[in-house]
Amino acid sequence: MRICVIGTGYVGLVAGTCFADSGNDVVCVDIDEGKVDRLQRGEIPIYEPGLEELVRRNVGEGRLRFSTDVAGGIRDSLVIFVAVGTPSGDDGSADLRAVLAVAETIGKAANGRKIVVDKSTVPVGTAERVAETIRRHTSHPVTVVSNPEFLKEGAAIEDFLKPDRIVIGTDDPEAAETMKELYAPFVRRNQPILIMDVRSAELTKYAANAMLATRISFMNEIANLCERVGADVNRVREGVGTDSRIGFSFLYPGVGYGGSCFPKDVKALERTSLDHEYRFRILRAVEEANEAQKRVLVSKVKAHFGEDLRGRALAVWGLAFKPNTDDMREAPSLVVLGELLAAGAQVRATDPEAIPTARRIFGERVSFFEKPYDALSGADALLLVTEWNEYRHPDLDRMRGLLRQPVIFDGRNVYSPKVLREHGFTYYGIGVGGRT
Repeated sequence: MRICVIGTGYVGLVAGTCFADSGNDVVCVDIDEGKVDRLQRGEIPIYEPGLEELVRRNVGEGRLRFSTDVAGGIRDSLVIFVAVGTPSGDDGSADLRAVLAVAETIGKAANGRKIVVDKSTVPVGTAERVAETIRRHTSHPVTVVSNPEFLKEGAAIEDFLKPDRIVIGTDDPEAAETMKELYAPFVRRNQPILIMDVRSAELTKYAANAMLATRISFMNEIANLCERVGADVNRVREGVGTDSRIGFSFLYPGVGYGGSCFPKDVKALERTSLDHEYRFRILRAVEEANEAQKRVLVSKVKAHFGEDLRGRALAVWGLAFKPNTDDMREAPSLVVLGELLAAGAQVRATDPEAIPTARRIFGERVSFFEKPYDALSGADALLLVTEWNEYRHPDLDRMRGLLRQPVIFDGRNVYSPKVLREHGFTYYGIGVGGRT
């Protein structure tokens, strides 16, 4: 099948590459000439495990190509995926200007029947607006389908190739059959392809992310309560997660969620509810709890060292919002580093992938180190912010020798308080009764 993917960001690049890998003829188009030039040279603009190899293989075998000729890609394809950004506006609503600009381009370039697929995360009613925009510029038959993505950064290839489910929103039987054919190679384990109305499909994406964000904020609130009553959140999590109605997923306390999806989607769903005169009280609480949680770790630092951190050097392990990505959008580390700097601390930070991104944000205000142990040298304490695998089993004796003071603030409850105590460390976790 001939496919055009408009937008070479995270979703578009992963989707286009995986569709090509299943035998389709795919062109990924973008108006960003620099990004397209890099992709044509084999340079991948994002870090996602397995993506670079997959792109190179499919480019080499002629199934995947990159272009700035958006109109040409539209004309040459039956199925057109729209995967452009929908950032949050000042009021929390999704900014649809890029989506609607693409819709206008599709209308002007259409030369026959087209199936236009909204892959971008968009609020309820967007498919209707896209269809209306396209029809103003063409008389050719065009069907607009909602097909939300459920990719986890750091595991996007696996998620796309082996999805839990496929959601397709359309009332056009022919378009539904085409989409089912397109996704057939990825659902060989009998994962469901859910065909529903467009508005339900659009809302499903927001509902899923809002539920996951709610679980995170709920567990963080439980963790904060544990510290005040002297309970251990790890034991509480076991007691809750073993309930078959609840389970363990997204019940890990920490320094809050971030990334390109949860913060934006929670805000957008809340905005949608307000636009329809409904106050979504739980979402407001989820967002407020998350923003407060990003400040918990620095509060522990100040409780230990004092409010004024001038003269203190603090090491930070982990900058990306989660492991296996270089994405720092809405990352807790942004708040952590910002508050440490505001309090006068010298920050020594490291991350396996996100240092270039962090350097663009903080410049020379933060000292960056490629190797984790180098960041510890001469620091008064370590703050663990992102739980990369390489941070899970460090050489504790070496760490103790490098730090001025053996103090660890564990923002992800990665380390054992008992083991650290045995090695002479003072330990602060999340929801484990404070200082150990």
